Amino acid sequence: MNELLSKIPSINKILLTEELKQLLEEYPEIFVKDIVKKEVEDIKNDILMSSIKEVPSMEEIVERVSFQVKKKDRLSLRRVINATGTILHTNLGRSLLSEHVKENLTEIAFNYSNLEFNIDEKARGSRYTHLIDIIKRLTGAEDVLVVNNNAAAVLLTLNTLTKGKEIVVSRGELVEIGGAFRIPEIIKLSGGISCEIGTTNKTHLKDYENAINENTGVLLKVHTSNYKISGFTKAVTYEEVAALAHEKGLIAINDLGSGQFVDFRPYGLPYEPTVKEVLDSGMDIVTFSGDKLLGGPQAGIIVGKKKYIEEMKKNQLTRALRVDKMTIATLEATLKLYLDEKTALEEIPTLNMISASIEKLREKAEKFTEIIKKSRFVAEIIEDKAEVGGGSYPGSQLESIAVKLTHSEKTSTEIERILLSEDIPIITRIKENSIILDMRTLREKEFGIVAGSLDKI
Repeated sequence: MNELLSKIPSINKILLTEELKQLLEEYPEIFVKDIVKKEVEDIKNDILMSSIKEVPSMEEIVERVSFQVKKKDRLSLRRVINATGTILHTNLGRSLLSEHVKENLTEIAFNYSNLEFNIDEKARGSRYTHLIDIIKRLTGAEDVLVVNNNAAAVLLTLNTLTKGKEIVVSRGELVEIGGAFRIPEIIKLSGGISCEIGTTNKTHLKDYENAINENTGVLLKVHTSNYKISGFTKAVTYEEVAALAHEKGLIAINDLGSGQFVDFRPYGLPYEPTVKEVLDSGMDIVTFSGDKLLGGPQAGIIVGKKKYIEEMKKNQLTRALRVDKMTIATLEATLKLYLDEKTALEEIPTLNMISASIEKLREKAEKFTEIIKKSRFVAEIIEDKAEVGGGSYPGSQLESIAVKLTHSEKTSTEIERILLSEDIPIITRIKENSIILDMRTLREKEFGIVAGSLDKI
């Protein structure tokens, strides 16, 4: 063991190799030296633990150090390629922004802007005015307020309108979203008092009626975005809740979760009401996300009656939850694409992936297999199932086309590990010891990157 330990090259000797000299020209000396020290320490520990029987060659040590230097120098938040078939993949950043957004975002981010300046009046303005007209036009709302996500939108709405009052909500709608954020906890945090009615699977209009008292402030409906209750069920409609609220002088609020402006039934998904339809039902306030089915940046959008939204704008929480100029620029540019639905379906990646036909996906698969035909992989085009994800359309799947890859020598687990270690990691699925690349989320402009990674294997 002592003989092996004595064969470990010194830190200085490693640093004097030509490869490390080149690295030291690109990276700080203390940074490279720390990684060399760590590598030498790891080799010593491996010898002491009898994990290795010989010292790695200088070439191997230098290669490991170079890999670690380049790996640790990367930014933590990095681009990846999504070939999983889950369109709104929460772990992978949800919605992709449209290329049409880039120009507006760059223009605003790298220059001064009229964020809070009214050019016509030469006076201070409000950052929220930039989004009001476009959202009112698309939804028919009286007024609009945008905050940093939908949980914030719900919190601000309830804190403004229901503090100290009871919030009547169905037990079947006590949603928990990702990260263990729960509707009952948000109600509690807002200063409201939760009044739970009905049962998990059935809530009737009379349950709302019986719960109303002198301390009731709001009738709240919450969209069950990330789960589905089926079978022996009953839910009260938006119209019924809104009508009852107005009859009793109360406010009707709907947390729609993943709001949408387009009907996706023609593309194989079940019916879900659009934001405009929910507002038309009589709801006073509707909140929804900007970064899910809308296909924009992370944001919480509040639409509805002007008198209630004006109150929210005066709430001190609004400043804490406000959006920045990049979000406003990105959201406005995304929303403008919705002025023509055909343009939105073509140019907003989320909508384009959802609406892509099986024929188009098969064409993509054929093009991809042609590109990789000289690799050592056996490629097979198969029918597959994709999903919307991001808490949208739970239990619903989209017909899809995928490319199934098998290798004569390497297992799917080994291939997955290699693809994840690439400069641009490639996220896939494994099925029946094969790598699955779903064409609904793998974009054509990424084919070359994926093919290059497969060629290395």
